[in-house]
Amino acid sequence: MAKAKKTVKKTAKKDREVLVVTSKVKDYIKSLGLQSSGEVVPALSDKIYAILDESAERTKNNNRATVRPHDL
Repeated sequence: MAKAKKTVKKTAKKDREVLVVTSKVKDYIKSLGLQSSGEVVPALSDKIYAILDESAERTKNNNRATVRPHDL
């Protein structure tokens, strides 16, 4: 008998907090000799959410409760 596929509940984009430290991101970009737009931090945070959502899905599909580096 096959197990039912588990799904990860994702938060709505508008309900999400920024997952990165804005000043650190901007400082890093500045250290590369570049400028950053005001939209770069939320876009980076969205990418991190996507990575974490995929990692959580992989973790659950492997019947684990711990996200590991290889899940990323």
